[in-house]
Amino acid sequence: MAGSVNKVILIGHLGADPEIRRLNSGDSVVNFRMATSESWRDKTTGERKEKTEWHTIVCFNENICKVAEQYLKKGMKVYVEGQLSTRKWEDQSGAARYSTEVVLQKFRGEIQMLDKADHPARSPDDYGTQRSASTHPERGPAEQQSPGMREALDDEIPF
Repeated sequence: MAGSVNKVILIGHLGADPEIRRLNSGDSVVNFRMATSESWRDKTTGERKEKTEWHTIVCFNENICKVAEQYLKKGMKVYVEGQLSTRKWEDQSGAARYSTEVVLQKFRGEIQMLDKADHPARSPDDYGTQRSASTHPERGPAEQQSPGMREALDDEIPF
């Protein structure tokens, strides 16, 4: 068993279109900001309150970078899975600064689009994936039967 776990799962909305950069090695890096919000009613006043957290997402995974470049847009709702990473850097005055980011490493991490994109012919499950014909089987005879026939068959199931 692992001694520790560093895993972050977020569902939220993109604050801007992703920024795509190319490293000297030719690899892509995608950066974007993502907002997660929670809302509640104040028990004493009944007033609706809301709190929004902003997260910086950095992606080094080549396949996810390609999908992000083609499909992710400002305002889209997405699922992101990565790991927390804090890096140290210096600002213009030379002061040490720290940034904590959700990082999707080369062979880890996941992004799923939860909104429909500008491609009405595709379902959200199809974005950035290639599926074989076997994952979308033709309707079998049981699926083509009338609802009454299905109910009669369900009565014969022993469990």
